Amino acid sequence: KQAEKAVHQKKEQSKTKCRKARRRHINLVAEFNRRQRKNIWLETHIWHAKRFHMVKKWGYCLGDSPTEKSYRACYRAMTKHCLLQDLSYYCCLELTGKENELLKQLARICSIETGLTFEEACCLSGRFEGSLNLYRADRYPKDVLGPVTFIWKPRDGSENRQLWIWMHPALKQDILRELKAIFQCSEPEEICTPEPVTRSVEEEKQTNGVLSLGKKRKKEDKEGEKAVPVKKIIGDGTRDTFQSYSWISQATGVVISDRTMEILRYRLIGPLSHSVLTETLKAASLQTV
Repeated sequence: KQAEKAVHQKKEQSKTKCRKARRRHINLVAEFNRRQRKNIWLETHIWHAKRFHMVKKWGYCLGDSPTEKSYRACYRAMTKHCLLQDLSYYCCLELTGKENELLKQLARICSIETGLTFEEACCLSGRFEGSLNLYRADRYPKDVLGPVTFIWKPRDGSENRQLWIWMHPALKQDILRELKAIFQCSEPEEICTPEPVTRSVEEEKQTNGVLSLGKKRKKEDKEGEKAVPVKKIIGDGTRDTFQSYSWISQATGVVISDRTMEILRYRLIGPLSHSVLTETLKAASLQTV
């Protein structure tokens, strides 16, 4: 009985590949994409995962608290040097259309009694970023949606303007629904999606023969079938992968685009923030045709 029990309790041999195989680039990319199916990673995820306790919130995997006692170092950086925060999980909605039409409809979801609006001269020029509270259309001071920040693209001589609105992911769906309602953006803009390339049977045999000559091992799943590398996920934790991310209005001509995870956002805190930016970013030379 003891012998039979030992046979049943014997663990199966691990089929995990060696470290060298697991650290190959193609295997790393496939593994990272598989782990991002439920919670999206930021660009700085790997750096944070090695140094922070990670939490899953709003469809993202974010760094919550450091694993080491670095509170004094962070405070020292904020007061004397520079501290960088990754705020890329904040959602960004882009509005494109005529300036008068944008300001006319946006005035319905904010109020001058609360402070700045989208029409503020310093913000409208594109030099400064503004912040305000949004409300449902013509419902001020009731039905508040939440705080947002915005920035206008500087004028380029055209009557069309671009406006980027940043908001917390918990507020995105409500604000997006309200913007689509006031601008009458009900039809999704057509987006060209490439069709999957189909290969003939002869080409597949040739590729399989080349791989067999090179003696490269392919990753296999639990059923023993060849696993297909997972493509990089498009979208974010607040938007479905196959959901339309751009809407156009036939009446006003305004286009609403979801730029979440397409435009990264970082926050620099500290007295040396400006010098860090000037040393990091170099102005591009103007080229006249």
